[in-house]
Amino acid sequence: MRTPCSRREFLKRAFGHAAVAPFFIQASRSGAAPPGERITLACIGVGNQGGTDTRMFLGDPRVQIVASCDVDLARANAMAAQIERHYGQQTASGRFRGCAVTQDFREIIARDDIDAVMIATPDHTHAVIAVAAAKRGKDIYCEKPLAYSVAEGRAIVRTVQRYGRVLQTGTQRRSIGRFRFGCELVRNGRIGKVRTVRIGPGKGFAIRGGFTGDERPQPVPADFNYDLWLGPAPWVPYTPARCHFNFRWILDYGEGYISDNGVHFVNLATWGTATDHTGPTHIDGKAIFSASGVYDAPTEFDITYRYPDGLRLILGSSEAFGVRFEGSDGWIHLSGDAVTASAEKLLSSPIRPDEIHLRPSPGHHADFIDCVLNRRLPAAHAEIGHRDASLCHLGAISARLGRPLEWDPALETFVGDEGANRLLSRPMRAPWRI
Repeated sequence: MRTPCSRREFLKRAFGHAAVAPFFIQASRSGAAPPGERITLACIGVGNQGGTDTRMFLGDPRVQIVASCDVDLARANAMAAQIERHYGQQTASGRFRGCAVTQDFREIIARDDIDAVMIATPDHTHAVIAVAAAKRGKDIYCEKPLAYSVAEGRAIVRTVQRYGRVLQTGTQRRSIGRFRFGCELVRNGRIGKVRTVRIGPGKGFAIRGGFTGDERPQPVPADFNYDLWLGPAPWVPYTPARCHFNFRWILDYGEGYISDNGVHFVNLATWGTATDHTGPTHIDGKAIFSASGVYDAPTEFDITYRYPDGLRLILGSSEAFGVRFEGSDGWIHLSGDAVTASAEKLLSSPIRPDEIHLRPSPGHHADFIDCVLNRRLPAAHAEIGHRDASLCHLGAISARLGRPLEWDPALETFVGDEGANRLLSRPMRAPWRI
């Protein structure tokens, strides 16, 4: 006679060392699940976007958030208080034993009672956390860009596949119906042959907190684990101008708008052109880098990617915000919150049953939970997240070197350029590794 096993035990036995099954649409479980059957989730990085992600998961009755983790202890405690208020009635009934608080993600990863993690830490720490989580059998919702470098992104993909984990990258526009429809119009030839796609992520720096970038080193606050915040990045003295939201303007941790907003619209550009599982063969990037203060990422840039069939993607700080598909018969523009076109009638053109229909999603966070339960590939799975982030990284490398580069998207290597290939990865500060 078989011994009954819980859902968590079943998932670990069935998928602990298997690749995730190919995607097909399957109805999700609806309604509130019994507490013992909910997905137990820990949130790692709960400020800014991480706070938004945590609140989205709080609204899903299939999820129970059991831990709040942030190197900033005040943030971790504040989010834990929100979580406990949300589950207040369950706490009183004994069904919820409270939300754990920690600054160290490794304490979260080591717990066997956690099914999944949400990662919303700075870009340069995504890989060390995601790889460790996948090896411990956790499913992963990881904010964009998936990784800080091409090599780290590929390491995440390999590990997720080896251990049979579900990973959703936080490019949320992939789960918004109007953007899916815009990409379907492009895929189905409504604007003819697409020749150029223009991507405008913004320019300059959106510095928060009134910092100018020239802050002198200061003592590390008692409730801030700066060593963990740095993680695998080079050691430098602490200054508040470096941390929290503003990390993205520093090359040790990000690439400015190239891979911040850039990856959101690259994600739509590659979806609409069916190039989200491959890459360009030629990259020509130019940029102006900030030369003063701690912020040294590009402030202005113009990167052209060319594909074998003649398609051009242009990622530029002077382009209109969003992504604009330019075809032989018109254009379609997907901005931050709207879809416009060269002719209004394009936007009322139905997608016929015999045409290309892109994968629908019930919402990015809900789609992740659906896939954790059903073991299917989510809307922005690891390979897609890696390829989109890589496009941004490749452009940044070309801009930093100041020369065009030839790329082999199958081998993920620059052709005949060892200097450029060295920039596909980066050394990690001890003891960090993936």
